[in-house]
Amino acid sequence: MDTLSFKTKSANSATVDKKWVVVDANEQVLGRLATGVAFLIRGKHKTDFTPHVDCGDNVIVINAERVQLTGNKWSDKEYVRHTGHPGGQRIVTADELMAKNPIAMVEKAVKGMLPKNRLGRQLYRNLYVYAGEMHPHEAQKPEKISLNSIK
Repeated sequence: MDTLSFKTKSANSATVDKKWVVVDANEQVLGRLATGVAFLIRGKHKTDFTPHVDCGDNVIVINAERVQLTGNKWSDKEYVRHTGHPGGQRIVTADELMAKNPIAMVEKAVKGMLPKNRLGRQLYRNLYVYAGEMHPHEAQKPEKISLNSIK
């Protein structure tokens, strides 16, 4: 067998084939949705995946206000931030965050599953989350996919 015929592909920004995909979050569990979306944004489903290159797809998540949490997470799950001033710790439950900004729950879940470096910040810009059915990306001709089909 001629082993020299097998070449390792290494993608770069010029050779990457980026697509636009739509994921429906209706009745999806937040964590499972976020892992699937992060998988798509990272590009791990592609044969020419390269760890240090943005080779993933642009992902549009619709129906973010219909995402589900299991167990008692609506009241127990807390999102903590700090203003930077003494005594400035602010805690919001998942129920309060969903009422105030349903898009933020999906964005925070996906962002936490991306790399914590420059590449992760660049990949995060490929995520578009909308609370309802409508999105302004029809010109990109996104294809609707099911997260169960990519794994």
